[in-house]
Amino acid sequence: MIREVGGVAVQPRHRLSCHCGGVVLELELPEGIVDPRRCDCSMCRRRGAVVASVPLAAIRVLQGQALLRRYTFNTHTAQHFFCSVCGIYTHHQRRSNPAQYGYNVACLEGINPFALTDVPVRDGVHHPADHPADRPAVRPADRPAARSEGDPT
Repeated sequence: MIREVGGVAVQPRHRLSCHCGGVVLELELPEGIVDPRRCDCSMCRRRGAVVASVPLAAIRVLQGQALLRRYTFNTHTAQHFFCSVCGIYTHHQRRSNPAQYGYNVACLEGINPFALTDVPVRDGVHHPADHPADRPAVRPADRPAARSEGDPT
């Protein structure tokens, strides 16, 4: 549990926002930032975010619901949300635990993720949901394309 980052206190109810400020969320963080981590799956490698998790009920959209876009790929279990104006990833419903949201620690107001030390990297490349024994085989021609819902293009 991390209750302070770089001299900034993590509040029990802490706001999170995208870069342009169009999307604002409120997170319930009574224990502070719990289990911050990085992941090396294809998505997380590209966005480079430090994430932590909260139960689904612990995130509330205060502003910008209409600006949020959802992106899914592969198993389509994880739901990745980003601002349609500035493109910043704010949060996602987790694949490994769909009862939780992962959130972008860098979007927490006042928190500098570079002030966190020793952030572990989780093995997302070998995720159990990707193993053939865990799901039926899908031929490449049958596999749905990656999609972004709500994207007008």
